[in-house]
Amino acid sequence: MAGVRVLAGTRKGAFILDSDERRRSWRVAGPYFSGWEIYHIKGSPVNPDRIYASQSSSWFGQHIQRSDDGGDTWTLVGNEFKYDGVPGVHQWYDGTLRPWEFKRVWHLEPSYSDPEEVYAGTEDAALFRSRDGGETWSEVAGLRMSDTGPSWQPGAGGMCLHSVILDPREQGRIFVAISAAGVFRTDDDGATWRPTNSGLVSSYIPDPNAEVGHCVHKIAMHRSRPEVLFMQKHWDVMRSDDAGDSWYEISGNLPTDFGFVIDVHAHESDTVYVIPIKSDFEHFVDGSLTVYRSRGGGHEWEALSKGLPQENCYVNVLRDALAVDSLESCGVYFGTSGGQIYVSSDSGDSWEAVVRDLPPVLSVEVQTLP
Repeated sequence: MAGVRVLAGTRKGAFILDSDERRRSWRVAGPYFSGWEIYHIKGSPVNPDRIYASQSSSWFGQHIQRSDDGGDTWTLVGNEFKYDGVPGVHQWYDGTLRPWEFKRVWHLEPSYSDPEEVYAGTEDAALFRSRDGGETWSEVAGLRMSDTGPSWQPGAGGMCLHSVILDPREQGRIFVAISAAGVFRTDDDGATWRPTNSGLVSSYIPDPNAEVGHCVHKIAMHRSRPEVLFMQKHWDVMRSDDAGDSWYEISGNLPTDFGFVIDVHAHESDTVYVIPIKSDFEHFVDGSLTVYRSRGGGHEWEALSKGLPQENCYVNVLRDALAVDSLESCGVYFGTSGGQIYVSSDSGDSWEAVVRDLPPVLSVEVQTLP
């Protein structure tokens, strides 16, 4: 019988939740790496036994852990993340220049086709690649050393490369998103990159229509239609129908268009999920928790709140903490800053809290198991 494995990274370790295809009862294991911040944990789409975790500490630095048995045991793998070439400088909040400095891995993205290939998005914003299961890493330096690199500057949470999307059809095409620089695309496996931010407008930067400088919170794609991208920006939910060459707003009737997460239904490429919050200052929505779904690719959104708290709830959902499975009835999952992990086994129509009182959740990913 098929099943699912939910991988949760938190402020104080990683947790793994397993269930069968009915998703009614769950086994919760963990914490793994107790006390460590697990910024991201993600499984390979081609090897269900392989999982990568980004383990970080202000005291002990950055580590990459790998499991080859579904999380039962872990191996510390390569942790050398060295910027290639001349380090150079980038802008700081006040416009002054700072040298590039490696701080942590925000996002891990295993390959769709090669079980040994995995990408890492880091802070300060850079893209790294491993072709040996994380044992060694090399920078995809064409991104950071591109013409616009010196003009990038941090968002409120740092200058992080937090989204990596590998195009399943166009070999060598990769999309990344950086806070606060924008979206960038390569069509030649990382040798050259260009910003793809046309149509984005950000009123809080000197030039609202600038080529770079937009604080993109998350991007998402459905594998069957890789030319279509969805974005949750620092204000505005956006869509591109031409692989990022241009964007247009799809916020429609959302109660607020600020948030961090966005994802796409596993079987319906025009069904999109967001979790709005009140503002960049108030990371909640008036004491309630509601997921919004559009079945038409944006513009028209419906509130999904059955089973979610509607009073005295003041939690946030961070950028990597929403995911879907690929079972016949698509499951949707998210984790909160209050330590809850919610599951919907009916595409968002109803929700239940699988676990409560975990440390604040930083990321949620799902593996669909054979």
